[in-house]
Amino acid sequence: MRASLREKILAVCDKQIQAKGETVGLSFYAFFANKNDDPALLMEAASWWIQTHQLDHFEKARKIRTMVAAGL
Repeated sequence: MRASLREKILAVCDKQIQAKGETVGLSFYAFFANKNDDPALLMEAASWWIQTHQLDHFEKARKIRTMVAAGL
């Protein structure tokens, strides 16, 4: 995963956890605007989420943050 995507995921997770608490869930779509302005980056996130880690559509932000911070 490219560094810019990793940083964006960490920032979004931190923001959501701060705003909605430790149990907030999110999907990989949370890291993108409603328009598909960077399909390659969206596919990179989707591949990491679905193919690599076989995560559910919604996962706890804390879990995703921990995984990304650990470099998984």
